[in-house]
Amino acid sequence: MTAKAAQQSRGRPFPKGRSGNPQGRPKGSLNQTTRAAQVILDGEGEALTRKAVELAQAGNVVALRLCLERLLPPRKDRPITFPLPPIKEVEDLPKVLGAVLQAVAQGEITPSEGQILTQMIEAYRKAFEVTDHEARLMALEKERRHG
Repeated sequence: MTAKAAQQSRGRPFPKGRSGNPQGRPKGSLNQTTRAAQVILDGEGEALTRKAVELAQAGNVVALRLCLERLLPPRKDRPITFPLPPIKEVEDLPKVLGAVLQAVAQGEITPSEGQILTQMIEAYRKAFEVTDHEARLMALEKERRHG
């Protein structure tokens, strides 16, 4: 193998955009470290849990945090249900935004949920805008061809 050929293949054994394993890693497969940890801990889960609880009760802050994280996992998204005015045209968007702000102010939804909804409303507004611009552009092009 020449030095130039070795230099070209080094770091890029496959052509750009093509993987050596196009299907990717099989679902549910575990790496060696994870399998080894499972073998070592197999059957010890109950004893380890009991020990962590005992340490937490004795005041071990790390064990306490570990137990609490398992008992009260971080809150995930939840469905939000509150009435929103229908959106039929771009002029309806201020009413919808007002409903979101009111829901935040009244504590029906959290400020971060309100922010996410506001971003969704903005995306909807942009969709209206793009659709409107496209329709206007098509009308101008049609007028230009026939005018």
